[in-house]
Amino acid sequence: MARKVFLHVGAPKTGTTYLQDRLFHNRVSLEKHGVFYPVGGQPDFFKPALDLIDRPWGGMRKTVHGEWDTLVKRVRRSEADTILISHHLFAGARPDRVEKAMTDLGEGGRTEVHIVYTARDIARVLAAEWQDQVQRERKVTFARYLERMQMAKQSRSAAWFWRTHGLPDVLSRWGRNLPPERVHLVTVPPDGAPSEVLWRRFCEVVGIEESWTPIDSDRHNQSLGRAEATLLRRLNARLEAQELPREDYRHLVTDVIAKRTLAHRDGRERVTMPPSAFDWSDQVAESWIEWAELAKVDISGDLDDLRPQRPEADVEWIDPDTPRAKDVADAAIDALVAVVVEAARSTPPPRSVASRAAGVMRRVKGRRS
Repeated sequence: MARKVFLHVGAPKTGTTYLQDRLFHNRVSLEKHGVFYPVGGQPDFFKPALDLIDRPWGGMRKTVHGEWDTLVKRVRRSEADTILISHHLFAGARPDRVEKAMTDLGEGGRTEVHIVYTARDIARVLAAEWQDQVQRERKVTFARYLERMQMAKQSRSAAWFWRTHGLPDVLSRWGRNLPPERVHLVTVPPDGAPSEVLWRRFCEVVGIEESWTPIDSDRHNQSLGRAEATLLRRLNARLEAQELPREDYRHLVTDVIAKRTLAHRDGRERVTMPPSAFDWSDQVAESWIEWAELAKVDISGDLDDLRPQRPEADVEWIDPDTPRAKDVADAAIDALVAVVVEAARSTPPPRSVASRAAGVMRRVKGRRS
């Protein structure tokens, strides 16, 4: 039986963080059962994925040169029957980079390459991706972001969105030279479903038994509310003139303020699409489902999960771009507290002149004695 490589190519915001973290924590157990998750010394495959897709990515491109080839070497050295690689950035690879990946992993036909793609309904994906944008220095409102996505490739952000979330495009690009039974579509279950449902669907594709992965993951990308997202948009607008280095922004804003603080506030008001956009989102879902059925790709889950869930008729839609001023102010105070605490932890308090002088005298006396 030929060795198999399962390449999970995304998409972003489809439970990939949870899947990858659970695979990482259970990698030793998996390897005992013939499934190799070749992360090496890294917690994930971000660096090899960025190297393969060959994009600037905030000036990080040069820092990951050679990471893909290093991963390929780890794969080829392994004697495992099944290799599993996963990162959502793979979904955005150009056709020439896809060809390189398939050639490198296929080893001239000696290894059977499978493509795995997790997909979520377009309404939830759009809300999640917009929140991700405002955590990355963007100032765009949800209304404007939605308009850009509906216009497809009229902007750089829209082009990348559809390059990673356009189900027919991604699977056509990655599965171009593969038989349909080696192209696997895993659907993300509806809101409220336990993470185990997605995990079981994913494991079904790769051939992982539940007993091989006893360690669960508590990593989930928590959502921002409309007040929290508005605060970040306004903060980004003020920071624009300050020329804050990107690494400082990532640490203080993306990590400390957004992910550690705002995403965990109680009472967050969920960001959802306006009712007027659901006819369009239904059309997108129908086109995805029709393509999957005609292409006869392997499906784990239910294609109906790709249909957006319309709100109840008596539920009033709340505009994500117009939160109450009090709610934004409360979020701002929480963010300020988080930054102050972080600064206190990471920066030693200033010492007085007298204290520094006393320290010098102690060291001098110590040398004399």
